[in-house]
Amino acid sequence: MTKLHEGGCLCGAVRYSVMGDPFLVGTCHCADCRKESGASFVTYAKWKRDGFTLKGDMKTFAGRSFCPKCGSRLLNLHEDDVEIRIGSLDAAPNGFVPAQEGWIKRREPWLQPVAGATQSAEDPPR
Repeated sequence: MTKLHEGGCLCGAVRYSVMGDPFLVGTCHCADCRKESGASFVTYAKWKRDGFTLKGDMKTFAGRSFCPKCGSRLLNLHEDDVEIRIGSLDAAPNGFVPAQEGWIKRREPWLQPVAGATQSAEDPPR
């Protein structure tokens, strides 16, 4: 049986679901991810678009979608996949472990590399 993962924004105006396990989990330390999240890094998971559903209206800036009511950053929609900020999933912890870590040249020195994840100085290979 395929598992359903659900999530949404802080105020509940935007809800989404994805089916199955993600095909990629990663962490990014780039300046854009740091600025848009207000955190030292962003952890995301990617699913194919065909298992993704969305309810509610989102706004998008530079490819990053968010709730226009509460401002929660949720996801990036790509042509073939959806990249979800795993902090917006309802179930936490969710057990998703990053397999790649990007922009490690900007990683805070007090953070350790993710064990077993590929490490890329800038953007990881697609």
